[in-house]
Amino acid sequence: MTSELIAPENVITEFCALWADADVSAIIECFTEDAVYHNIPMELVFGKEAIKAFIEGFIGAFGGIDFQIKRQVASGDVVMNERVDVFTINSAEVALPVMGVFEVRDGKISAWRDYFDMAPITAAAGQG
Repeated sequence: MTSELIAPENVITEFCALWADADVSAIIECFTEDAVYHNIPMELVFGKEAIKAFIEGFIGAFGGIDFQIKRQVASGDVVMNERVDVFTINSAEVALPVMGVFEVRDGKISAWRDYFDMAPITAAAGQG
């Protein structure tokens, strides 16, 4: 994902596919140095290194995640997708409906916001 010629929607489609292999290095290379990542129910994460640490923790806890894109639209450098993220918590498969908003600059993600309900995660973790 190094070419600036890749359309923003293709950048995001490829990015989402990377999560299944749980390769943090490949995933983090999709971000600009000054990127912002916000899982809306959680704290905002600033910068590529902080995003890497967050993703390492997430993948360490859950392994690979199957981002199943249901619908995706793009307008200029903004890409929005409706998807279901499927992963495992405590031997239970969780299918988490997510709405993602991405901003792409020069072929890399400069901002990523995901909107979802924490209830399926807390229930699977035995907290709900």
